[in-house]
Amino acid sequence: MSESKQTPADWTTGAEAIVYQACEPCGNMQYFRRSFCSACGAPDPVEKRASGEGTVYATSLVCRAATPETRAHIPYNIVLVDTSEGFRMMAHGDHDLAIGDKVTARFVPFAGRLVPYFAR
Repeated sequence: MSESKQTPADWTTGAEAIVYQACEPCGNMQYFRRSFCSACGAPDPVEKRASGEGTVYATSLVCRAATPETRAHIPYNIVLVDTSEGFRMMAHGDHDLAIGDKVTARFVPFAGRLVPYFAR
C-alpha cells in the first residue's frame, strides 16, 4: 500500500464492513492487511469490500472468558468462514451454526467494539 492510497474503513475502525486484499499479479486473496501479497510478494495489493457472505468452515463455542470485558458475553461462538470472495476469516456467530452452513455477516457490539457476526 503506497502512502497516497486511502485505506477503506472496515469493522476494525468501527465501520460496518469487511475489507480484504486482492493481488492483481497472482490473484491471491488475503484477509489481514499487508503492504505485499503473502503468496507472491508483489507490492500494493488492492483493497476491496467483501459481500459478507460465506460458508462455515469450523465453529467453537467459548465458555470461559478470555478477558474481563468478554465475561458478559459467555457463552459465545467463534466461527471460521470461507467467504464467497475466497478468503477465510474468524468472527463471531450464532450458537447453532454447523460446518457447511451458508451465512451472512452483520455487525454487533462485543466487549466495547463492533465485530462481524455471522448467521444463517
